[in-house]
Amino acid sequence: MKCHRPRVGPGRPFSSCWRPVPAAWRARAGEMLQEESDLSLLIAQIVQKLKGSNLYAQLERQAWGSWEKRILKSLNSMCTELSIPLARKRPVGQQKELLNKWNEMGTDEPDLSLFRPVYAPKDFLEVLINLRNPNYENGDSLSFRTHLGLIQVPLKVKDIPELKECFVELGLNIGQLGIDDSTQVPPEFFENEHVRIGQKVLAEQDSAAAQQYIRQGSPTALRAELWALILNISSQPEDLLYYEQLKTNVIQHDLLVDSLIYKDVKLTASNDDYYFVFEDYLYQVLLCFSRDTSVLGHFAYNSASPPKSYIRGKLGLEEYAVFYPPNGVIPFHGFSMYVAPLCFLYHEPYKLYQTFREMYVRFFFRLHSISSHPSGIVSLCLLFETLLQTYLPQLFYHLREIGAQPLRISFKWMVRAFSGYLATDQLLLLWDRILGYNSLEVLAVLAAAVFAFRAVNLMEVTSLAAAEAVLADLSTLKVMPLLQIFLFATVT
Repeated sequence: MKCHRPRVGPGRPFSSCWRPVPAAWRARAGEMLQEESDLSLLIAQIVQKLKGSNLYAQLERQAWGSWEKRILKSLNSMCTELSIPLARKRPVGQQKELLNKWNEMGTDEPDLSLFRPVYAPKDFLEVLINLRNPNYENGDSLSFRTHLGLIQVPLKVKDIPELKECFVELGLNIGQLGIDDSTQVPPEFFENEHVRIGQKVLAEQDSAAAQQYIRQGSPTALRAELWALILNISSQPEDLLYYEQLKTNVIQHDLLVDSLIYKDVKLTASNDDYYFVFEDYLYQVLLCFSRDTSVLGHFAYNSASPPKSYIRGKLGLEEYAVFYPPNGVIPFHGFSMYVAPLCFLYHEPYKLYQTFREMYVRFFFRLHSISSHPSGIVSLCLLFETLLQTYLPQLFYHLREIGAQPLRISFKWMVRAFSGYLATDQLLLLWDRILGYNSLEVLAVLAAAVFAFRAVNLMEVTSLAAAEAVLADLSTLKVMPLLQIFLFATVT
């Protein structure tokens, strides 16, 4: 059979060899064109999704690998400068001494003057600012080309209408703990009813119901049990035994990171009006945490890999490589503030420990690792900048013009989940919502809401230092009114 589409040439008009195509063929051709069109659309959507939300796993691994090398170099330099090993077994006398003062380690005053944090949040921010996606071209996304913030990775983040849909239970007409003046229902009536429902949720031991319930805030008296239920913490005898094994490991072995933990607690929580009384708890929990190899499990769903060290004299030989520290997490400046607020809820060290570990592997690790996850710090930074640029453009451009990029101020709040910045009762109400929505996006929303709240003052500043001064004290802020006004009273 001759082709229905002959070659067209001089003296041979196209129509001369054209033959009618059967109707069945035309129908099938139409179906194929439609299928091809659908497939093209699907491929385009996949490509866009990859470009907009994946950061590409390879990019994540490369960026994290480079950052990890810097951290390890800093750690090894400290070892060399101070002539101390990464790990050593404690002499028997030191083991007995540490065991005797286990519950009062805060009274110990070791000389930490030569130790320094391996890195601070501002160092990590510089890494994020320099992130670029090699597969992304400026022409690919008109909307992203107009983004004038510090984060230059085109991830998909929510706008306010999408955030409203996501955080619908925070609406103005829905009762909330943390709001003093509900117009619909007297606060006392709502709180009493909310407590009654919370007690019923706990009686039924329904984790999903607890997560839904806590979106409206948790009563103070029920919070510890509700969080444990949501995090699936059961506190069995074997859990206590596991904690004691970690404690034994601390007693027997001295790690360089122990000094970093001591230093961090001294620099942060010990100087905090809310948390200084928990100094002993913080040492116990964080020292045990550094030895907990079960924490390594979170690297399975994280683009990062745990840092490695080598047995002395075996540098570079993989069979002699060990994870260091054993949990794969090198503490940075402010790390202890992830634990401090939990001390208000749990007074038994092993329960405190379990809760912190679960909070870390579910949420907090995302705040200091590079990923394209919606709750990852890169996405949170971009969400924060996008919200400000879109809904407070005059303020955003003003701060940008005077060299006070908003993210340089808000980054430290988000990377510590606002711990150490808000009053504790407000922080716990915020963390209720993190657990309730299984998302850290509320941190970026709150950061934007704080800027909106202080916008009048910020419009008058002429330098980064002045802007930082306006936002230096967040301890008087009320979380829930800020979130509600920003999400549900902002004109979109």
